[in-house]
Amino acid sequence: MNSNKKAAKLVGVLFILAAVTAVIGLLLYDPILNGPDYLIKGSEHANQVIWGALMELILVASAVGTATTMFPILRKYNETIALWHVCFRFLEAIIITIGVISVLSLLTLSREFVAAGAQDTASFQASGTVLKAIHDWTFMLGPLFMLGINTMMYSYIFYKTKLVPKFISILGMTGATLVFICALLVMFGVIEQVSFWGGILAVPVAANEMILAVWLIVKGFNPSALASLSAKKGSA
Repeated sequence: MNSNKKAAKLVGVLFILAAVTAVIGLLLYDPILNGPDYLIKGSEHANQVIWGALMELILVASAVGTATTMFPILRKYNETIALWHVCFRFLEAIIITIGVISVLSLLTLSREFVAAGAQDTASFQASGTVLKAIHDWTFMLGPLFMLGINTMMYSYIFYKTKLVPKFISILGMTGATLVFICALLVMFGVIEQVSFWGGILAVPVAANEMILAVWLIVKGFNPSALASLSAKKGSA
């Protein structure tokens, strides 16, 4: 039981850490991802951009950590879904990492642009456009598309097992559906990811993660639900 409490607290801390580092990383990336003079600003704010990359790498580790820590508990109800959750969370982490690499590559391009004295601007701009596009697509596929799938899987198991209060599970499944719809709308160019509607559709899943995190840290998983799962696993 103590190990389950520790696991719950760890998952809660990792959810919060992932959310905080994701926001900080995006803010730190601002000089190199936004504005027409990003090839100059990126080099001028190189350390800031690198710190942003480090924040996203912490996000990657946190995302993987939530999945692997929850796996022994989720598998007691449905091992297949629990394994899918781990695999898709790893895939989400890989996609985010590709985005980090694209930003760091863009930083290298910015440094080369400044060192070259702004010669052959068109070539640098073309390369910069490609690297920014890679980041934009990973930013959509990881934190939206894959997040929707992952959240739906663990929220479904939480709902069926009552490991956490049902209102949290329902909020999770609702948020997962909305953020997945948001990903599709962004993919087809209906809305922008960083926009009013993009933000509205992403709010429920963000709220779910924070409410779930606080609940797990303070209350942990439902002891009676854990006992029921252990009994079911033992009799299988």
